[in-house]
Amino acid sequence: MQGLNLVQLIGNLGSDPEMRYTPSGKAVVNMRLAVNTGYGDNQRTDWFTLVAWDKLAEACAQYVVKGSRIYVEGRLQIRQWEGEDGQTRYATEVVARQIIFLDRPNGKPQNGAGVPDEGIPEGAEDIPF
Repeated sequence: MQGLNLVQLIGNLGSDPEMRYTPSGKAVVNMRLAVNTGYGDNQRTDWFTLVAWDKLAEACAQYVVKGSRIYVEGRLQIRQWEGEDGQTRYATEVVARQIIFLDRPNGKPQNGAGVPDEGIPEGAEDIPF
């Protein structure tokens, strides 16, 4: 029986996406996401490292910046490597499968590809839910 590894987050980017390409030409972007939880004196911010690949990485590099609000769905990944000092290092990351850009540039809602969704009826963005 297979297990389940699913992460869903909504938060704001803590910095601009860092875009790069692998030697084989695959696009990859790394981002830091701040997720605020709790209320009043119990508020806290948790930070997550996000990784997106291929077209999703390119869309992130093009459409989001520090402070952008996004929804991320993906899986948790723990990487291990040996540092220059011989010590074992670990990194915990969220590998994104889907990212929805929640900000509304020019007042228009966006779909999951970061492109304004022209199919939303006039005035629909005023609905309170």
